[in-house]
Amino acid sequence: MNTTPQPDPRDRPARLTVGVVGAGRVGPALAASLQLAGHRPVAVSAVSDASRRRAGQMLPDVPVVPPAEVLERSELVLLTVPDDALPELVAGLAETGAVRPGQLLVHTSGRYGAKVLDPALRAGALPLALHPAMTFTGTPVDVQRLAGCSFGVTAPDELRLAAEALVIEMGGEPEWIAEENRPLYHAALALGANHLVTLVAQSLELLRTAGVGAPDRMLGPLLGAALDNALRSGDAALTGPVARGDAGTVAAHVAELRRHAPGTVAGYLAMARATADRALAHGLLKPELAEPLLGVLAGPSDAAGGTGDTPGDTT
Repeated sequence: MNTTPQPDPRDRPARLTVGVVGAGRVGPALAASLQLAGHRPVAVSAVSDASRRRAGQMLPDVPVVPPAEVLERSELVLLTVPDDALPELVAGLAETGAVRPGQLLVHTSGRYGAKVLDPALRAGALPLALHPAMTFTGTPVDVQRLAGCSFGVTAPDELRLAAEALVIEMGGEPEWIAEENRPLYHAALALGANHLVTLVAQSLELLRTAGVGAPDRMLGPLLGAALDNALRSGDAALTGPVARGDAGTVAAHVAELRRHAPGTVAGYLAMARATADRALAHGLLKPELAEPLLGVLAGPSDAAGGTGDTPGDTT
C-alpha cells in the first residue's frame, strides 16, 4: 500500500481565484469542481434565499457579494445566469468597468457561443463558453456527475486550449461547438433531455391512474433499456405499436387518453406521428400498414372537433 503523502491541490502553480455570478444550480457546482482541482473560489453573488442557501452548502465560507465585487476579486469568473439574462449582464458589467483586462470570463449558456461576451472582450477579458451537457439538482451530487460529462466548448482559437483545460479539470470531456451551431446544439439537448422529463412524468401519472402501485419501479428497467438501445442503435431500436403499424392498438390508446388524461393527447399524437415517419423512412413500418395508422393519428378531433379541440392543435 502506497503511504506517500499526496500533494495538496492548492499547492499547484498557476491556480486561479474563482468567482460566481448567479448561484443557481450550475455555478456553485462548477466552482466546487474547480476547487477540487486546486483553484480557489473567493466570491459568489446570490439574490434569493434559495440561492444563498445553495451557495452556503456548495461553497462554504465563500462570501456572498454583489456581482461587480465578484469580478473585482476573481481571475476566473463564472457567469451562470439564465440564457435570456446573459447579454444584458455582460453589457452591464462591461459598461460599469467591472471587467478587467486578462480576466477569464466564462458563461455556461448552451444557447450562446463566445460572441455574447464581445462587450467584455472589448474591455480586455478572455471569453469562454463552457456548457455542461448535464441536468443539475443544486446539491453536492452534481459535482460527482460532472465526471465524464460532455461540455459544449466555444472560444477564440487562441483560447481553445485554456477552455479545454478547464473542462478537463472539472472532470468533463470537451466537445468543440462552432459559434454558429450553438442554437442547434442546445435545441438538440433540450429535445432529448427536457422533453424526456415531461414524457416520463406523464407516463408515471398514467400508470398511477391505471392502478400501478410502483410506477417508477416498473418504468426504470424499461426506460433504461430503451435509452441504452437508442444510444447504441438509433432508429433501429424503435419498437411498439406505432413502429409495428398496429393501428387498432394506437386507436385504443388515443381513446383512453382522451378519457383519462386529455392533456396528454396532443403530445402522444405528435410523438406517434414522428415515430411513424422515422419507422417508415427506415423500413421498420410497412407501407401498407402506414396508411391506416396515419389515419388514426390524424385524430377525430382534427377532422371534426369531436373533443372540442380546434383543427391543428395536435400538430
